[in-house]
Amino acid sequence: MTTSTSKQLIAVLQTTVDGRILDGGSEWVDSWADGLELLPPVDAFVLGAGMFSGYEQFWAAMLDDHAAVAEMLGRDPYPREIEYAALASKTEHLVISTTLGDVTWPSARIVRSIDDIRTFKHDGPGTAYVVGGPTLITSLLDAGLLDELRLIVHPILLRAGHSISEAVGSPQRLEFVATEPAWGGRVTLTYRLPRAS
Repeated sequence: MTTSTSKQLIAVLQTTVDGRILDGGSEWVDSWADGLELLPPVDAFVLGAGMFSGYEQFWAAMLDDHAAVAEMLGRDPYPREIEYAALASKTEHLVISTTLGDVTWPSARIVRSIDDIRTFKHDGPGTAYVVGGPTLITSLLDAGLLDELRLIVHPILLRAGHSISEAVGSPQRLEFVATEPAWGGRVTLTYRLPRAS
């Protein structure tokens, strides 16, 4: 069990009823900012390199070029998306990569391994939002570092994309915490990992 001197690592995934996760945009996800609204205040973000390149461009544009973002989204940015971008611009980001040489996001730094995340987790209290796809999240699950997994389940069957279950290295027992209905037929499921270390 995580102590009060350790950071809580909480992942949020937007998924379909059949457990599919898309790496890029999709018409069934209303906003990629929705995950942040499910969390307590965060002191850091943790991302994989694959997610980070698009993330960095999108949220930088959200701060500096609303017209470009509106063109990308096909709508004006939501206030919660602008708030996410403002928070992200000043909050520490750890980008796990063995290949990236540098990052341009002002508050980002590269870490080279899951062991670096373990050190970060035990370097004091707080909450980190794990923004990633199945590869990063299952790596943290397999390492016993993820404290909570929150799923935003959309009412769609897709049969395309990735599934978190395809990447997990070993069976993972989750403790059910809560379920909450959301607009548009979505449901948010919260699970705790009982042995995060």
